[in-house]
Amino acid sequence: MKRIVDPFLVAFWAISPSVAWAQANTEHEGMPQLNFASPLTTSQVVWMAVIFLALYLLLARWALPQVAAVLDDRAARINADLDAARAAKSEVDAATAEVRRATRQAQADAQAHINAAVSEAKAASAAQAVEANARLDARLATAEAQISAARAAAMGALRQVASETTEVLIDRLTGAVADRERVNDVVSSVIATRRA
Repeated sequence: MKRIVDPFLVAFWAISPSVAWAQANTEHEGMPQLNFASPLTTSQVVWMAVIFLALYLLLARWALPQVAAVLDDRAARINADLDAARAAKSEVDAATAEVRRATRQAQADAQAHINAAVSEAKAASAAQAVEANARLDARLATAEAQISAARAAAMGALRQVASETTEVLIDRLTGAVADRERVNDVVSSVIATRRA
């Protein structure tokens, strides 16, 4: 059967001669930690160097490489995240530029449609105005013709009524028959002066 050695026992056996010697030489003055003539101080310095070397080797060979690996892994993840963020930003910038371009194109198309609709409405309005003016001119010409015809008819009827009235008046006032041609001439001249 294998014997298990307790590390505390080993440390106690290593230090026990120094402790015994330190108890035997207690008459030395000053701090015992600074008495380099003492084998206890020498053993403490040796053990301190051994422990320091063991800690240095432990840290240099095992702990610090693990810390460096974690730091490298974190740096790689951070760089990957930064690269992904830069790529996403460039995609967002490209998408934003595309949206702006599409918006400008849509605005230009809408403005072109508006201008075309306004021009078409103006042309339709002008055509309707020309057509309405032509209809109004035709109606006006027809009305003027009707008015002229009615006036001519009225003037003809007026001339006839005036001539007949004049003949009746001359007949009643003088008792003589009036000259029809002369009455028509006088009535025509009076009507002509009234028109002017």
